Amino acid sequence: METRQRRPEELGLLQAFGTGSRPDSQRAASTPPGPELSRETAWSIGSQVTLPFLFAGLGLSGAGILLHYFQANTGQIDDPREQYRVVSSNLALVQVQAAVVGLLAAVAALLLGLASGQGLDVVEAQVLCASSVLTASLAACALGTLMVCIVVGARKLGVNPDNIATPIAASLGDLITLSLLAVVSSFFYRHRDSQYLTPLVCVGFAALTPACVLIAKQNPPVVRILKFGWFPIVLAMLVSSLGGLILNKTLSQPQFRGMAVFAPIMCGVGGNLVAIQTSRISTHLHLWGTPGVLPLWMKKCWPSPCSTFCSSEINATSARVLLVLVVPGHLAFFSIVSLLESQSVPSERTFVLLYLLAGLVQVTVLLHLADVAVRLAWRRALDPDDHCIPYLTGLGDLLGTGLLALCFLAHGLLRTGMWPSSPLDPAPGPS
Repeated sequence: METRQRRPEELGLLQAFGTGSRPDSQRAASTPPGPELSRETAWSIGSQVTLPFLFAGLGLSGAGILLHYFQANTGQIDDPREQYRVVSSNLALVQVQAAVVGLLAAVAALLLGLASGQGLDVVEAQVLCASSVLTASLAACALGTLMVCIVVGARKLGVNPDNIATPIAASLGDLITLSLLAVVSSFFYRHRDSQYLTPLVCVGFAALTPACVLIAKQNPPVVRILKFGWFPIVLAMLVSSLGGLILNKTLSQPQFRGMAVFAPIMCGVGGNLVAIQTSRISTHLHLWGTPGVLPLWMKKCWPSPCSTFCSSEINATSARVLLVLVVPGHLAFFSIVSLLESQSVPSERTFVLLYLLAGLVQVTVLLHLADVAVRLAWRRALDPDDHCIPYLTGLGDLLGTGLLALCFLAHGLLRTGMWPSSPLDPAPGPS
C-alpha cells in the first residue's frame, strides 16, 4: 500500500526552524513588504528551486523504479546556543511521530486489506507492523539529520531553506523509505518463524517513545506539536491510503503497466511543489502578520485562481514559477524512467501528453488550495506548516494517483477505441 503522508521530519523540523519567536506587540502590516525586505524575484525563486526540484525528481524516479520491483525559515537557529536544543527536540519529535504513524499506517494497511476481501494472517500482520515501525524510525532519523544539515547550511549560504529543504527531504524520503522498507521487511519475512522477534521490536519502540517525548519537551513549539499536531498527520495518512488503495487495485491490471513506476513521481512532484508554496506563504505570514489576522493585501480568505497565479504579490510569483517547472520537470523524469525501464512503461506520445496534462492539473489545483488553506489556517491562529502541509500533500497523493489512473484508462481508450475495464470492476467468472 502506498501511504505517502507528509513525513514528520518535513513537519516539526521545518516548523521549529521556520517560525522564530515574535514580540506580542507585533501587528499585521498594513502595506505589502517593500522591495528592501521582499527581494526575491521570479528568477531568484526559480534558480533556487530548480536544482533541488530536479534532484528531488531523481529521488522520486528511483523510488518509482524500486516500487516497481517490490510492489519556514525566520532565523531562529542562527544563534548557535539554540541549535542544540532545537535540533535535539525536533529529532526526538520525529521519532515519536514516526513510531506512532508507522504503527497506524500498518494498521490502516491491514484494515484496507480486510475491506478489499483479503484474509488476515497473524504472522504477516506482525511482520507488517514491525517493518513499518522500524522503517519509519530509521527513515525519520536519517532524514531528520539531513534536514538539519540542509537548513543550517542554507542559512549560512544565504539561501532560502524553504526553497531547498522541502523538495530534497520529500524526494529522499520516498527513496530512502522504500529502500529501507524493502530491506527491513525482507529480513523480518525471512525470520517470520521466530516467535519473539517482531513483538520485541514493537515493544522496544513503545518503551523508547516516552524518553523521546521528554527530550522533545525542551522546546515549547515542539510541545504544542506533540499536543495538537496529530490530527493533521493521521488524517493525511488516511487520505494518502485511499491513493494507495487505487494503486493496489491497478498494479495487477495489464492496462496499467508502469503505474507503480510513475505513481511516486506524480505524487511526489505535486507534494513537493505544494509543500514549497505552503512553506513560503507560511513564512511570509509569520514575517508580516499576527496569528488570527491576515495582512491587508491577503485579506480575502477565499482568493480566486486568478489572484493565486496572476497577481503581482510575491506568493503569486512563486506559484507561477512552480507551475512552470511542472512540464520540463516531468519530461526530464519521464525520460529517465523510460531509459531505465523502457519495457515496463508506455512511451507513446498520447500517453506522454496525458501524463503532462495530469501533472499540470494536479499542481494547479494544489497550489490554489494551498493559497486558500494557509489563509484559513492563519485566520484561525493555526500554524500552516503543521495544519496545511499534511492535508495538501495527502490530497496530492490521492489526486495524483487518481489522475494517473485516468491517464492509463484514457490511453487505453485512445489506443484500442474502447474503454478498458475498470480495475474496480469484478473479474469475469468462468464461462
